[in-house]
Amino acid sequence: MKNNQKMTLLGGMTVEQFLRQYWQKKPLLIKQAIPNFAGLLTPNELAGLSCESDVQSRLIRYENTAWSVEDGPFDDEIFARLPTRDWTLLVQSVNHHLATAYDLLSQFNFIPTARLDDLMVSYAPDGGGVGAHVDSYDVFLLQGQGKRHWQWSHQTDLSMVENAPLKLLKHFNMEHEYILEAGDMLYLPPQYAHWGVAVGECMTYSIGFRAPSNHELGSEFLGYLQDKRATDDLTIDELYEDADLDDQNAPAEISALMINKVNNTLNNITWSPEDVADFLGRYLTEPKPHVFFESNKKLSLKKFKEVACQLGLVLDLKSKALFQGTFFYLNGEALCMLENQRLLIALANTRSLAPKNLAAFDDIQSIYDWYLAGYLHFNTEGDTR
Repeated sequence: MKNNQKMTLLGGMTVEQFLRQYWQKKPLLIKQAIPNFAGLLTPNELAGLSCESDVQSRLIRYENTAWSVEDGPFDDEIFARLPTRDWTLLVQSVNHHLATAYDLLSQFNFIPTARLDDLMVSYAPDGGGVGAHVDSYDVFLLQGQGKRHWQWSHQTDLSMVENAPLKLLKHFNMEHEYILEAGDMLYLPPQYAHWGVAVGECMTYSIGFRAPSNHELGSEFLGYLQDKRATDDLTIDELYEDADLDDQNAPAEISALMINKVNNTLNNITWSPEDVADFLGRYLTEPKPHVFFESNKKLSLKKFKEVACQLGLVLDLKSKALFQGTFFYLNGEALCMLENQRLLIALANTRSLAPKNLAAFDDIQSIYDWYLAGYLHFNTEGDTR
C-alpha cells in the first residue's frame, strides 16, 4: 500500500508515528480511515457464512437483563425468529472464506504478519452488542455499514460478572465515547475496556492482532523443546539416579539431595535463538484446531508443473506462511530455503507465485506436496495476492 493510503488509514500519521505514539500504548480514533467503506459482504451473506459447518460463529443476545450465547453453525430459521433489536452475530476468520478480505488485511501490513490473527465481522440490529469487555489482543475496529456507538476506558478494575456466558466487566467506567460511521476506525491496544452498541443496523470489521501471553508462549515452547529433543538427541529418556542415596530420618521428606539433582537436570535444558525462531515459525503458522484443508485433485508432478507455469499459484485462504533466515514456514511445517529463497519469501509476503517465477523454481516437489495437501491452488482467478 502506498504511503499516502497508509497515512489516510492512520489519520494523517506516518506508520512510524503511529507505532511510536499509539501501538500497544493508547487508543486512536480515526475519521474516514477508509473513506466511504462499504464493507465486504451483506448481512445476508454474513448470515449465510454462519450456517456453514466449517465457519466459527456466535449469536449473542440480551433479553430480560440477561445475556445468552449460542455457537454456530446456524440454520436460516433461527434468523427469522430473532427480535428486531438487542442481538449480535459474530463470524470469526472471515479471511478464511472471503478472498477480498485479504485486500482489506493487506492495508494493515505495517504490522508483521506474524502478529495477525484474523478478520472478524459482526452484524447487529439496533441495540446489539456484546457488553463491556477487554480483549487480549490489539484490534482495529473498522465500521462498515451503519453506525456503532463506542465507549472505551483504560480502567484498572477488570473484575468480571460472575456466572455470565461472556467475559463481561462488572464495573465499566466510560472515559471516552464516539459514534463511528462507515469508514471510521478505532484502534485499541490489549486490556482496554470497551463497549460497542449498534445505532440502527450496522456491521463492524474487527482486524485482530495476536498477543499471546507469556504463559502460553512458555508452555508451547517447552512442548516444542520436548518434541525436538525427543527426535534430536539426547538424555531426555534417562532416568533419575541416586546411587549416592543416604539414609534419611523422615521417609516422607523430599530431600535436599533430590531437589539439587533435579535442579541441576533442569538447568541443563538449554536452547538457542535458532530454536526460538524455529518454534515461532511453526507455532505462529500452525492452523487452529477447527481449520482443515481439502486436498486438491491428484495430478502427476509433470502435469502439476505444466499447469502451475501457465496459471501461477495462490495460497489457500486458510494457509499462513512466514519466513525467518533460511527457513520458510507454512501451516506449521518448515522448509529450508537453500534454493528458491527469493521466490518463497515472495510467496509468504504476497500469498502468490507468478507463472514466470514457477518456471525457474528448482525444488518443485515441495510446492507439489503443498498443492496435494490443499495448502495452495492454481490461480484460476488471476488473483495476485
